[in-house]
Amino acid sequence: MWWFQQGLSFLPVALVVWSAASFVFSYITAIVLHHVDPLVPYISDTGTIPPERCLFGIMLNISAFLGMATMYVRYKQVYALNPEKSKIIKLNKFGLTLGLMSCFGLCIIANFQKCILYYIHVVGACLTFGVGAIYMLVQTVLSYLMQPEVHSKDIFWIRLTMLLWCCSSIVSMFVSSVVLYSGLYGTNLVQKLHWDPQEKGYTAHIISTVSEWSLAFSFLSFFLTYIRDFQKISLRAVVSLHGQTLYNTPQSFVTDEQTLLIAGSI
Repeated sequence: MWWFQQGLSFLPVALVVWSAASFVFSYITAIVLHHVDPLVPYISDTGTIPPERCLFGIMLNISAFLGMATMYVRYKQVYALNPEKSKIIKLNKFGLTLGLMSCFGLCIIANFQKCILYYIHVVGACLTFGVGAIYMLVQTVLSYLMQPEVHSKDIFWIRLTMLLWCCSSIVSMFVSSVVLYSGLYGTNLVQKLHWDPQEKGYTAHIISTVSEWSLAFSFLSFFLTYIRDFQKISLRAVVSLHGQTLYNTPQSFVTDEQTLLIAGSI
């Protein structure tokens, strides 16, 4: 059995690989069709003009679904491992809420393009990466609280490193974007897809785009740290038949979810 076939480890792997592919494929398409400059365009610019816009949108929507599935499994795992620790349970629920908000923001990015509905696109980006960074912080804190009984110190430091990488990318992108769109280098730069290295503002533009790519991959890399944890989880469906016909009202029943989770099933 391959490592990605163990448990549910394929979920974070699929999330990272598929999301990275959505960026790369739309970038290649946009470059081939000369819609953007080859040197580090904005990720959003590579998904602005058809046909790459269609590819970008549908792939990111699937990424949002994979993200929700991954975050939910992580939530159930943490809950199962800490059934009596109220502090961790509350923090875990808060993390799941943040994660779902981040995935919703990704759907907004996928369906509201930068050059068409800029402000809605920015809201989606803030939800995806801003709220997503807080989600990373919550998961890092949970990793700290769960060591050494559940997590090793190594995984905590790795997640902390990913978090710091993400936060530094956010700061760099924010500062360079504020400088770029301050009006010093012209107006209507949001619609600009081609840049000349001799133009004013080109340096701020490059810093901003490099920061955006760095932010995207730091965010994705965080989910690679889930692989080892998810190898210890299996998925099993339990079917209960409440009658011989589909027209009877089923009686309520209670499933001992915690027992199933501790046994390794979700």
